[in-house]
Amino acid sequence: MWFTFALPAQLTHGARVLVVCLGLFAIAKVAIAARFNQTVREVLVDFLVTRIAIIVIAELAAVIIGQRAGSHVSESTHTMLAVWGRWDAVHYLDVATKGYGGTDMAFFPLYPLLIRILGALTGNHLIAGLLISNASFFFGLLYLYKLLEHEFDRAVARRAIFYVSIFPSAVFFSAVYTESLFFFLTVASFYYMREHKWWHAGAIGFLAALTRSEGVLLAVPFAIEWWGTYRTHVREGVASALAVILIPAGLFVYMAYLWVLRGDPLYFSHVQIHWNRHFAPPWVAFADAFSKLIHTTAGQVAANESLEIGFTLLMIVVLIGGWRRLRPSYIAYMGLSVLIPMSTSSLMSMPRFALVLFPMFAILARWGEKPWINNAIVAFSLPLLGLFTVLFADWYWVA
Repeated sequence: MWFTFALPAQLTHGARVLVVCLGLFAIAKVAIAARFNQTVREVLVDFLVTRIAIIVIAELAAVIIGQRAGSHVSESTHTMLAVWGRWDAVHYLDVATKGYGGTDMAFFPLYPLLIRILGALTGNHLIAGLLISNASFFFGLLYLYKLLEHEFDRAVARRAIFYVSIFPSAVFFSAVYTESLFFFLTVASFYYMREHKWWHAGAIGFLAALTRSEGVLLAVPFAIEWWGTYRTHVREGVASALAVILIPAGLFVYMAYLWVLRGDPLYFSHVQIHWNRHFAPPWVAFADAFSKLIHTTAGQVAANESLEIGFTLLMIVVLIGGWRRLRPSYIAYMGLSVLIPMSTSSLMSMPRFALVLFPMFAILARWGEKPWINNAIVAFSLPLLGLFTVLFADWYWVA
């Protein structure tokens, strides 16, 4: 009621004022929790410091440098909003606004569905996407902190959330991309696996598989954790084992939808040919990337290929070097999450795929106990994060 005296009429009537009130309530609740809870406080500090810095850099880059030459889609007339609607964000916003069509079917439905629902309240799908992405990232950090605190200690958890927040491609956590939502759902599913709340883990895994196809991989760590818990008394765990069915069910729901819509339940995979992706042994992707790097005369192509090769090697090196430091379920999930995109004949977007591999950050956080390794990680991440943010804001391809 009091808002009606201070704000424009269009903001104080209908659904928008409800969203504003809910947002203020959520902010107040998090602020109070941060005052009395160390975990929330440390997560909130990392979230705010890194997000504010990224937003400032992106906005300054969009204003001072401007867009890359050429014709580009603008999802908003306001520069401060439009900067977050680059590249794949256009597809998600199109699905949320118009529904599926053409190559948009490569993008899974949960994220655009949430944008459509919240967008009906905010009156703007781009704002809705930003709210979903940033809220998801905050809760993803919170779950990761609690997960690694239980596995190791607060120091490891603290370093891990910081490394995630400053990873070079972390700009995508604040854009209209699925990275935040998928990160949140996968970490939350792992958290409930470790808590032996199998149905919680399965239900969240269902949502993860509706967000990205790789979400179905959560069935593997689920099976490993369940077996580790009930292998000596299997009969007691039969009922909880059924929860694993929920994880692939998320993928099957989308496949059923595509079967009705297109007559092809695997259309989301077949349409990947539009981006020159198809199934191939992992070494084919490496060979193709090295071939492009060697034969190209274009500096931008050489830089992109170098980054994709470099980040792929980073994931592989961390996996091989740190596999003894984590539980088998974490290593199995990370290994499959690296292998699947490498088997698409292309290393495109590998810096972004690395962003949601939370076991990698757990390994780095354990290595970061040594000051020189911690300094190296920070020195490597921060400059590249600034560079990637500027490139993304100005319509240059990042990942």
